[in-house]
Amino acid sequence: MYKAVKRFLDILFSLLLFPVLAILCIVIGILIKREDKGNLLYISKRIGRNGKTFDMYKFRTMKMDAPDLRMADGSTFNSEDDERVTKVGRVLRKTSLDEVPQIINILKGEMSFIGPRPDSAMWLDNYTEQEKVILSEKPGITGYNQVVNRNNATTKEKLRNDIYYVQNQCFKLDFWIFIQTIKNVVRKKNVYRNQERVEKQ
Repeated sequence: MYKAVKRFLDILFSLLLFPVLAILCIVIGILIKREDKGNLLYISKRIGRNGKTFDMYKFRTMKMDAPDLRMADGSTFNSEDDERVTKVGRVLRKTSLDEVPQIINILKGEMSFIGPRPDSAMWLDNYTEQEKVILSEKPGITGYNQVVNRNNATTKEKLRNDIYYVQNQCFKLDFWIFIQTIKNVVRKKNVYRNQERVEKQ
């Protein structure tokens, strides 16, 4: 019952938000094009439910053909002074508006509003048997790890938080995550990674 109702709410809220988000997408798209005339969207392969990979959509926040830099734990490099990020991209990241196109992923049934944040497809073979439990659920635009650490978490910390969510998910927890997500976005909390924490992992 929980999963059926959650899917219904995902579709309902996606359709209700779509007209407003469509206007927002037009405005953001114009800003991105004006800055460097590059692609509007960044599409990356992510791990979905049951380990199936899918194309996840985001507004492009980096310069075209920017190199793929990684942190010491194998996660994507994320820094406030990252020269690869565009001016518009910095604003999109701080406000999490770069995630808006994932509404399409929700309507396609690949994601949910709330769930484990999807890892890069290259990480699939690195999961331990315990960590694979997160593959039983659809990934989310936001989730437990995002409200606890947002981007300031090592890969293993993120996975531990995702496991906690999967093992304890309920509407009460989902509602708490929703409220905390709004608070974190407004406060611009933990937008960037702490390099020292990753190196000490």
